Amino acid sequence: MNTPIVQGWCPGAHRPMMSGDGLVVRVRPRLARLSATQALGLCALAERFGNGTIDLTNRANLQLRGVAEADHQPLLAELAALDLLDGEPGIEVRRNILFSPLYRDGDMADRLGCELTARLGELPALPAKFGFAIDTGAGRLLNADSADIRLERSPDGLILRADGMATGREVTEGEAIDRLIELARWFADRFDPDTRRMARLVQAVPLPAIWQGAEPVPVGEPLTPGETALGPLYGAAFGQLPEPALAALLRDSGAVALRVTPWRLILLEGAQAIPAPDFVTRAGDPLLTTDACPGAPFCPQAQAETRDLARTLAGRVSGSLHVSGCAKGCARMRPADITLVGNGGRFDLVKQGRAGDEPCQRGLTPETLKTMDLT
Repeated sequence: MNTPIVQGWCPGAHRPMMSGDGLVVRVRPRLARLSATQALGLCALAERFGNGTIDLTNRANLQLRGVAEADHQPLLAELAALDLLDGEPGIEVRRNILFSPLYRDGDMADRLGCELTARLGELPALPAKFGFAIDTGAGRLLNADSADIRLERSPDGLILRADGMATGREVTEGEAIDRLIELARWFADRFDPDTRRMARLVQAVPLPAIWQGAEPVPVGEPLTPGETALGPLYGAAFGQLPEPALAALLRDSGAVALRVTPWRLILLEGAQAIPAPDFVTRAGDPLLTTDACPGAPFCPQAQAETRDLARTLAGRVSGSLHVSGCAKGCARMRPADITLVGNGGRFDLVKQGRAGDEPCQRGLTPETLKTMDLT
């Protein structure tokens, strides 16, 4: 198997990444929210400059794929006109912030998010994938998602928690962002190439006791497609949001805004729940627990097509399924019950593991996989 290239950074808007079908341009919505006007504008840009699909990432960002290099600067101008672009590339890179999507305008999560966004320039130099989570609802929803410093509730108030630690530091809302920047500086002074994420660093370097001791509230129930107090949730198979279907859903439902999540779910704020055949509307649908990267020919490192096979197999695997175009496993970093890894047009089979783990079977064709027992 060819060794895949690990880039060590994520694409942005100012700094896109070349893929098999053109540039991947990532948009980071502020507070994980786009107004209906912004969302419809992004749909139009996906059709005009990209391949007609918007990707929802596991960091709750949105990506346009298939952008020609000559169109990059015109696309940036259009994103800026929609207020979806930071003028300073350095700020855009630092704006890796996850939000629990059920916050309300003016509540604690909203206030903390606005302050952190306004003060990103005070952060020290951090690795490209270093990120933050504002998860201050009654139950934690982002516990399993990628973040290095977390703001969460405790039974008595608010805590700041370093990822990888079971407990955090009690803080007031007024001091929370000051302390977050302080913890980021502690990390920046100590990390090395092997400890570029907080969870790895705290395994190698003891975290001072002042940053520990306060218990967070329990993990909440995961969100699923259906109604919420803010509007309906719809699922997106493999995180793909087809531009025509999304634009129609936004208009026909009367949505005032679109909120994005790291779970392949979108929340249509203020919308009416309407039929949406191009989206996942049923809790427990296996397409929401099946992971598949774009695969060949869309990624230059992929060695097999992925998503057609993933759709076929989704309902046949009793547990989690991951179909990866190569051994990097970009679509899913954690283990899956069944992982299929592209290798020279065929697939290697890993059970209870990750894409880079040793397979138990090699050289399986898609036709064989469609008929074999994968339980």
